Amino acid sequence: MASLKDMRVRIASTKATQKITKAMQMVAASKLRRAQTAAEAARPYAERMDAVIANIAQAAAGSGSAPMLLSGTGKDQVHLLLVCTGERGLSGAFNSSIVRLAREKALSLMNQGKEVKIYCVGRKGYEQLRRQFEKNIVGHMDLRAVKTLSFKDADAIAKTIVGMFNAGEFDVCTLFYSRFKSVIAQVPTAQQIIPLVVEAKAVDAGPATSYEYEPEEDEILTTLLPRNLAVQIFRALLENNASFYGAQMSAMDNATRNAGDMIKKQTLIYNRTRQAMITKELIEIISGAEAV
Repeated sequence: MASLKDMRVRIASTKATQKITKAMQMVAASKLRRAQTAAEAARPYAERMDAVIANIAQAAAGSGSAPMLLSGTGKDQVHLLLVCTGERGLSGAFNSSIVRLAREKALSLMNQGKEVKIYCVGRKGYEQLRRQFEKNIVGHMDLRAVKTLSFKDADAIAKTIVGMFNAGEFDVCTLFYSRFKSVIAQVPTAQQIIPLVVEAKAVDAGPATSYEYEPEEDEILTTLLPRNLAVQIFRALLENNASFYGAQMSAMDNATRNAGDMIKKQTLIYNRTRQAMITKELIEIISGAEAV
């Protein structure tokens, strides 16, 4: 059985841990608001970019000169998984849920006889995937030195991916990230970005509108598609940032509550042990006095 001194040390260390988790919760809560605002502000632009490209792509349908970022290579043998995770931990299942989704995709493709390559953005995803897919990892970008995410960070990643695609290193690229839904809900998401998947939009009732493009649709898409790739990656990074702070806030709140419960239990055990020792000493004193 632990001595009273050991129990006091244990209670003091638990209280110190509780102070740390409480401070981390408050820091995450303060950063979450800015990150959530940035993520929500990026959504309309990214969605509108998708709508514009979908409209132009429909106009360019049937053209044999469509850019490869839209039409693809005509094969799907080599897949690149662009996995975006956080740089730090202590955020519950945030990083592991993204990695789990990417791992399931990689194993599914391998079972189909496809070749899988992985490009990691973020230290935590790289560390987890390296254990099982070290030979498949072809690149890693560390953003620990970046204090505030900007479009140039996403643009650098997009240029690397486009360069690999133009060099014929892969046929299909899928982006993995966590979409921010609420403080307690982050949704791991897989989005194919090369070749771009153009979703069919619902057509409102009424006469169809015809557009004429100048320069030609193919030329517009050649310029617009690489930028859209950077926009989608930037959106994913912002969504990840908000999801990370939301997950960390929830995790640290749970840790603070658990530390409080542990302190109560340890204090109760300490008081009972102390009372038992005092009672034992009193009994010994009384017994000695009666013996005399």
